[in-house]
Amino acid sequence: MVTAFILLNVERGHMKAVADGLLEIEGIAEVYSVAGPFDLVAIARVKEHDQLNDLVTDHLAALEGIDATETLIAFRSLAKKDLGLLWDIGVD
Repeated sequence: MVTAFILLNVERGHMKAVADGLLEIEGIAEVYSVAGPFDLVAIARVKEHDQLNDLVTDHLAALEGIDATETLIAFRSLAKKDLGLLWDIGVD
């Protein structure tokens, strides 16, 4: 499973339409409106990297109102119960 966090800048007046459009794309699990340098964060979960490529370059690119995106690919998932593992992967 490949998990990615897609950070989006959205044109004024297009937030709801872009968020709704994102949720219709297969592979987008969640969408959050956020404060800070980005407007929306979409969580993508797909089986293979090629599917993520198609999702970002084909499906997201087709949505009107997106100014820019930045995609972060997760290497490993950690939860509160896994915090002890942080030391094993060298995170300070």
